[in-house]
Amino acid sequence: MSLNADTLLDRIRLKQQISRWRIIAIVVAVLSVLIFFGKETQFSPIKSDYIARLTIEDIITDNRDLSKLIDNTAGDYHAKAVLVWLDTPGGSAVGGQQLYLDLLRLSKKKPVVAVMRTMATSAGYMAALGSDHIVAREGTITGSIGVIMEAFEATELAEKLGIRPITVKSGPYKATPNPLEKYTPDQDKVMQAVIKDFFNWFVDIVTERRKLPRERVVELADGRVYTGRQALANKLVDELGGEQEAVDWLEKKRHISTGLEIKDVKLEKENPSLLDVFSQIANGKIGARFLQRLDGLTAIWQPNSL
Repeated sequence: MSLNADTLLDRIRLKQQISRWRIIAIVVAVLSVLIFFGKETQFSPIKSDYIARLTIEDIITDNRDLSKLIDNTAGDYHAKAVLVWLDTPGGSAVGGQQLYLDLLRLSKKKPVVAVMRTMATSAGYMAALGSDHIVAREGTITGSIGVIMEAFEATELAEKLGIRPITVKSGPYKATPNPLEKYTPDQDKVMQAVIKDFFNWFVDIVTERRKLPRERVVELADGRVYTGRQALANKLVDELGGEQEAVDWLEKKRHISTGLEIKDVKLEKENPSLLDVFSQIANGKIGARFLQRLDGLTAIWQPNSL
């Protein structure tokens, strides 16, 4: 059957449209795959070597997303070394411990340098121990090696207000310390044992990582803070300086290529809406959640309580 000119032109145009849509579909599919694997592995198809910069700020808590970010950085072939910027007073004991272990595991795969900024105390110093090299400024506040658990007793206040607290529990040390009960010497003995157990672990890792006699570490670990200069004199840090000194160390001691770009690796945070923030504040959820995450053993420096 012969086709007239109009029909033939229509078929040609239709084939051209189908071809274009096929090409578009292939391009979209390829881009989707690249975006998906880029998110999963945190690298793009074309990428040059670099030094990763990981920033740890504010209060340290047990953070699964941060652990995953560190693991992803460890698995990134193009990240030849890692700078860990620390500016924190510390945080929860478990949070500091987990961060220390994550950085220690990272240091087994690539060089890690801790760069202390204004403050890196308690759990912040604990985290720095997971690195291969620690750099601090002369005026950096660090140290505060120790652990603390805080509570209060309100039994006398309750008595003055005519309140008689009633507590029913399965054992004498359940929910100790309890602000509505007298804090007894026996309870204090139990809590001191808990504090001492984690404190000994903290002292042990300082001893091991800083290659110091344990007796000397115990002397240094009385809770006091040190300036960067004092920390260097006591061998708690390796060098005075900042990021440039950290990079110089990587290039000279770990043979990292000179001139590598420094790139920040960050957690992807979902920004809540203004309405959500106001709602959480009104319901008291923000403050309560923060306090809950630091409930129990903490390794944190609190200058306002001195």
